[in-house]
Amino acid sequence: MFKNGISLEKINELRNGTLLESLDIWITEIGDNYLIGTMPVDKRTFQPFKILHGGASVALAESIGSMASNLIVEENQMAVGLEINANHIRSAQKGLVTGKATAVHIGRKTHVWNIEIRDQEQKLVCICRLTMMIIEK
Repeated sequence: MFKNGISLEKINELRNGTLLESLDIWITEIGDNYLIGTMPVDKRTFQPFKILHGGASVALAESIGSMASNLIVEENQMAVGLEINANHIRSAQKGLVTGKATAVHIGRKTHVWNIEIRDQEQKLVCICRLTMMIIEK
C-alpha cells in the first residue's frame, strides 16, 4: 500500500523543522496497512497537571495518520487533514506513548484512519478517527 522503497530514515527526515520535531515524534514502523509512531510524555507534551495533554495526543494521531496518507498518494497529490476526533481514555504521566494508525478506508478522494495511542504498559490512552482529503498539489 505504501510507496515502495521508502525507509524509516527518509520518513523521519521529513520531521525536521516541524511540529513532529518539536514534540519529538518519530515514525518507528511501517506495516502493510499501518504506520506506528512514538512521542515522549514530558515537559513538551504535558498539560499543567503534569499529565499528557490531550492536544498532544491529537497531534501525534494526526501526524502519523497524515504521514501514512501522504505515503500512499500519487506524486501530483497530497493528503491534508479534513476531520479528527479523539476520545481520551486514560492519562499518561511518563515514558513514551505509541500511536498506531490503521487504514479504515483508502479512496480516491478521502482516506480514513483509526489511531490508537497506548502507554508503555500497552494501556489505551486515546483513540482517534482521522479523515484525510486528497488534493492536487
